[in-house]
Amino acid sequence: MLRILCVAVLGTLAACSPALDWRLVTIPEAGLQASLPCKPDQVQRSVELAGTPVDMHMSGCEADGATFAVACAAVQDPAQTGAALTHWRAAVLAGLQAPAEGHAGAPRNMPFLPTGALSIPPSVRTEVQGRSRDGASVAAQAVWFARVQGARVQACHAIVLSAQPRLAQADQFFAGLVLQ
Repeated sequence: MLRILCVAVLGTLAACSPALDWRLVTIPEAGLQASLPCKPDQVQRSVELAGTPVDMHMSGCEADGATFAVACAAVQDPAQTGAALTHWRAAVLAGLQAPAEGHAGAPRNMPFLPTGALSIPPSVRTEVQGRSRDGASVAAQAVWFARVQGARVQACHAIVLSAQPRLAQADQFFAGLVLQ
């Protein structure tokens, strides 16, 4: 009987253990702090953003069946900040094979403006159902925003990818994006 009780207690404790272990991560190059639900991998790579090569700093991880990632890059010409965010968003949506604007299932957009970010039209939160590279259905909640940091502008993007929408987790993730 004691053995059955111990197994039941251990099973209950395991069921109560959090699948998401939120922790603070800093991307110092962007002056951005993020709260991620798992220990992230951090990478830096050179990519093209609106026709200009930039160094992008990324942190991301997978937890509870979802991928959480945040990335930032310095925009070389501050006048191109809006174009850079628009290009970045279009590239992500194309990669997700998202329906085009005006079609059934098109991305739903709403303004997204963390404290300290630039108030520009491409600063948005987008929710869409798309397809992964292998053709599997994927739900995406993503944000794009920019901020002035010294003499340059940082463009940033954060995303939650999962089989089914994770709106509450995305809300928590995006609320944890803090410009320092």
